[in-house]
Amino acid sequence: MSVELDLKDYIRILRKRIWMILVIVIVCSSITAIVSMVWLQPIYQASTKLIVNKTDEALNASQLDINAVNLNIRLIDTYKEIIKTPAIMDKVVQEYPDLGLTSEQLTSQVKISSVNNTQVMTVSVQNSSFRKATEIVNAISVVFIRQIPTIMKVDNVSFLAPANPDKTPLQVKPQPVLNTAIAFIVSLMLAIGVALLIEYMDDTIRTEQDVDQYLGLPLIGLIPVQKEEDTKEKNKAAALGRGRESNVQAQS
Repeated sequence: MSVELDLKDYIRILRKRIWMILVIVIVCSSITAIVSMVWLQPIYQASTKLIVNKTDEALNASQLDINAVNLNIRLIDTYKEIIKTPAIMDKVVQEYPDLGLTSEQLTSQVKISSVNNTQVMTVSVQNSSFRKATEIVNAISVVFIRQIPTIMKVDNVSFLAPANPDKTPLQVKPQPVLNTAIAFIVSLMLAIGVALLIEYMDDTIRTEQDVDQYLGLPLIGLIPVQKEEDTKEKNKAAALGRGRESNVQAQS
């Protein structure tokens, strides 16, 4: 028989299994927080900023041509792809062997971004060592600036802000607070789902309401639950009663 649940039924089910829900949420959130703070290796990010603009145009802003600016902005999308190619990464590996990375490893670590309608590119690298991250991102930027005139036949990229290894590092991964918050939400949804599933799978009839709801039959009678303590008390009282009766009969 199909039974539709209303809001009161859902609230009743959740209240009935509130302790199971709390245990699941607390355990999952605690494990996530401990793993994030203790076991996961911290990751730091270093970045450089490059400006796409010809040197003579940068020195004489009054003579800037809007068409040239728009061309430089459109070139940024091309530069994002070029910087990740072997033409750049192989040169970085050759010129900076102390980094101890292959061109594939460099490509996987570097991230290129830009703000729309600007001539500024941001080159970022994440590593477990902040100083190593600054060395990698500076090396990639230097090689890119030097190689781009050969590749594109145009010299319009220069440093705007190199990565500073002495800067206070900012940890980007892991984020214990964010991870714990996500674990809390996911585990809460999971716990509620488990509670509803258990209730759906449980077809045991326990109350008068269950009989009426699931069977649609009138209730003829009830068999009360007899607790062990109540049974002991009744047996004790019966034994005392029989003892008093025996004493009365003996006296008579």
